[in-house]
Amino acid sequence: MHMNSKKINIVLLILLGISLITIASLYNQLNALKNPGQQQVAQVVSAVGKLMLLPTNETPTVATVSDPSKLKDQPFFANSQAGDEVLVYQQNRIAILYSPDQNKIIQVSPLNISAPAPSTQTTASQTTTTTTTATKKK
Repeated sequence: MHMNSKKINIVLLILLGISLITIASLYNQLNALKNPGQQQVAQVVSAVGKLMLLPTNETPTVATVSDPSKLKDQPFFANSQAGDEVLVYQQNRIAILYSPDQNKIIQVSPLNISAPAPSTQTTASQTTTTTTTATKKK
């Protein structure tokens, strides 16, 4: 009788251990589903960080090039391919074009995001918008 009690306790401990491992695994998978963008950004930043020194004081905005033919007239995207990643560090004013397929930095460029000074002349205002065909990861 005493042996059966020990066997039951061992089986219960094993089942408890398996249950805890399963719960921990499901919890991690649920967190990954809740924040897929953060996980993807972290993966891209990690890959690029192995190739060059990156700013550590901000998290970049990451976008994926989906149609490079629409971007070919912009020098920064001249050598881009579908699937390339763009990291934009606004505070550090830098943009990085990274190819995960080649595991290479394709282009690095400073950002010019300063606001134009107000004009004292009364003229028609023109706004030029450059559209990049990229999918932003959240």
